[in-house]
Amino acid sequence: MTLEEKISLVVGVGMLDRKDNPKGRVSGAAGETVEIERLKIPAASFADGPAGLRIHHDREGDTGKYHTTAFPVETMLASSWNRTMLRKVGEAMGREVREYGVDFLLAPAVNIHRNPLCGRNFEYYSEDPLLTAEMAASFIEGVQSQGVGACIKHFVANEQETNRMTVDTVVSERALREIYLRPFEIAIRKAKPWTLMSSYNKLYGSYTSQSRWLLMEILREEWGFEGFVMTDWFAGDDAAKQIEAGNDLIMPGKSFQNSPQRKSECEEIRLAIESGDLDLDTLDERVKAILRILVRTPAFSGYEYSNSPDLDVNAAISYEAGCEGVVLLKNESALPLSAGAPFAVFGTGQIETVRGGTGSGETHPAYTVSLLEGMEERGLAVDKEVAEFYRRKIEELRSADYSISYGMWNEEIRPRLPEDLFDEAALDELSNRNEAALVVISRISGEGRDRRLEKGDYYLTEDESKLIAGVSKAFRKRGKRVIGILNIGSPIEVESWAGLFDGILLLWQPGQEAGRILADVICGSVNPSGKLPTTFPRTYEDVPSRSFPGEPADNPSVVSYDEGIYVGYRYYETFRVKPVFEFGFGLSYTDFEYSDTEIILEGEEVIISLIIKNTGSTAGKEVFQVYVKAPKGRIDKPRLELRGFGKTDLLQPGEEEKLTVRLSKEELASFDGYRWIVEQGEYEFLIGASSRDVRSTGKVRL
Repeated sequence: MTLEEKISLVVGVGMLDRKDNPKGRVSGAAGETVEIERLKIPAASFADGPAGLRIHHDREGDTGKYHTTAFPVETMLASSWNRTMLRKVGEAMGREVREYGVDFLLAPAVNIHRNPLCGRNFEYYSEDPLLTAEMAASFIEGVQSQGVGACIKHFVANEQETNRMTVDTVVSERALREIYLRPFEIAIRKAKPWTLMSSYNKLYGSYTSQSRWLLMEILREEWGFEGFVMTDWFAGDDAAKQIEAGNDLIMPGKSFQNSPQRKSECEEIRLAIESGDLDLDTLDERVKAILRILVRTPAFSGYEYSNSPDLDVNAAISYEAGCEGVVLLKNESALPLSAGAPFAVFGTGQIETVRGGTGSGETHPAYTVSLLEGMEERGLAVDKEVAEFYRRKIEELRSADYSISYGMWNEEIRPRLPEDLFDEAALDELSNRNEAALVVISRISGEGRDRRLEKGDYYLTEDESKLIAGVSKAFRKRGKRVIGILNIGSPIEVESWAGLFDGILLLWQPGQEAGRILADVICGSVNPSGKLPTTFPRTYEDVPSRSFPGEPADNPSVVSYDEGIYVGYRYYETFRVKPVFEFGFGLSYTDFEYSDTEIILEGEEVIISLIIKNTGSTAGKEVFQVYVKAPKGRIDKPRLELRGFGKTDLLQPGEEEKLTVRLSKEELASFDGYRWIVEQGEYEFLIGASSRDVRSTGKVRL
C-alpha cells in the first residue's frame, strides 16, 4: 500500500450524502471506509442500531421501501434477564444488517445507568456491570453469528449527554475498573466483538480516543482485544494523536465539514508522519488491525445482499423480546383483566405510543402498533367512545397549536398534549359503565440532550397528575381497578402517585409491537417476567450521583464520579436508602418457591444450585439473582453485589426446574487501586428474586 492509501484507510469518507462526500452504498448508513480500488479493498458500511438497524426506508429515485425492525430498547431487553433472548435479537438484527448491505452494526451500547437523567439511558442496559455485560455478550454473539460485525460502545465513562464531547470525567481507578470498564471487559472476553467505539468525553484530562492507556494498555494488552477501534463521530481534536494512542479508524472523516477549526484528518496524519511525531510503523499497525477485520465482512467477500430480510420473522422476535421485558411493578388484584370486562383507556400515549428514543437509537419500521391499536386488534373490551374521543382530539390538537416539527436527527418533535381532558361528571359516567381504567404515561428522550428534573420529564405535569387523581377517585369509589401503564425509557418519579393505582405495568419503550405486547399482558395471555435492571428511587435527592452533570452546573467542563463504586443498588443497599422499586424487582401473575439451595466450593469455582417451583395457578418464568456479600478486608465493599443470575423456562403450575450458576474465584475479586484481589474470608451468597427479596443464603470460605 502507498502512504496515501494507508492514511485514507484509517479515516472515514465523511458524513454520507453531505457536501462533496459519497452517497454511500446504503442510504441512511452512518458512515463508510474508503474503497481502494487498486487493491480490491471495498468500502465497508456502518449503521446505527441499539434498537434496530437504522437506515433510510425511502431512497431517492426508488419506489421500494427498506424498512427495518424496531426492537425494544436496550433497557427493556435487559429487563428480560434472558441471555437466550438477547442472542435471538442479535441474530435478527444481524440478518437485517447483512441483507441490507451493511457490514457493521454500531451496537451494543454498554454505558452504565449512573443517573436516571442521562438522555440515552434507554440505549444502555443497566446500572449493573455484570447484567450489562451478559446482555451485551449474548447480543454480540447473535449479531456476529450472521457474518457481520458488532461494535461495543462508548469506551468509556460516557454517562451523560450534557457537554458530552468535551466534559472531563474524573473517577477513581477502582470505580472505573469495577463499574464502567467491567462490562466492556467481560463482553470482549466472552463475545469478541469485531469493533469497539471510543467515546466523546475526556478521562483524566485526555480524550478517550487519544488515551494510549485505555486503548493499548488496558484494551489490547490486558484484555487481548483483537478487533479494531473507531472513534465516535467527530470525537477528539487530533487525528495523529488518535492514531498514536491506538484508535485505528477515525469516523466519519472530514471533521472540518462539521467543525471549521479542524483540519483534514488525512492531512493531520500526513504532517505528523513527515515531522516524525507519528511513526510509520504505528500507522501500519492501525491499517493491519482494520484489514484483519475487513476481510471477514460481507462487502469483502462480495456478498450479494437481498435488500429483503424476513421482517415478519423479526417482528415476531421483537414481540417476544418485549413480552419478556415487561415489568409488573404493582398488582393489588388489578391484573390480568377479567375476560370480556369493559375498560377505559386514558392518556394520549395510547395513540402516540413511544416505541423508542431519538437520535442514533431511532428506528424506521414499517409500522408501530399503538397501545390502543393492539388492544383493539386483540378484541379487548376497550371503551370505544373514549377511544374515538382521543383519536379526534389528538388529530384536532396536532392540526392546530400542537403541530409536529422535526429536529436535528429528523426526529419528530411533538409538543406535549394536554392530558386532563375529562371533567368529574364524565369520569363518573365512565366509571359506572367500565370495570377498570388504564392510564398511560409516556416519556421520550434521545441523543444530544439529558433529561430534566422538571414536570413533564422526571416529574408528572399538572394535567397528568389531575388525570390520574380524577380517574382514581371516580373508579375507586365504585370499587373499580385503576392501572398505570408506563411507556418510558428511564425512571421517573413515582412515589408521590403510585398509591393512586391498584396496578402499575412498566412497558418501557417496546418497539414496533408495543400495543400487542400490552394487550397480551393485561389480558393474561402473557405472564410478565421482567425484572428491573435499574433502581427507581423514592426521590431524586436519594440518587448517589449528585454531581451529575458536572461543574459548573450551567455549562459543565468536569464531572466527578464522587460516589465511587456506590452506583445504583450498591449505594441503596449499603447505606440503607430505601427505593420505591429496587434493582431486580418484578412481580408475576403466579408465585415461585425457591428450595434445595446448595453452595459448594469445587476447586477454583463456587457452584450454586437451586430448585425453583411454580406454586401458583398460572404458567410463568422466574429470574433468580445471586448476590455476594464479601468479607471485611483491606478495602471497603458494597453490602452486596450481583455476581450471577438465570431465568427459568416457562413453568406450568406445579412444575419445577433445577438451575445452576458457576462462579470462578476471579469473578469475586475487587480492585484495590493497583490490581484485582480476592480477599480471604467468608463469602455469603444471597439468592433471591431481587436485591431486597432474598430467599436463601449460604456461605463459603475462600
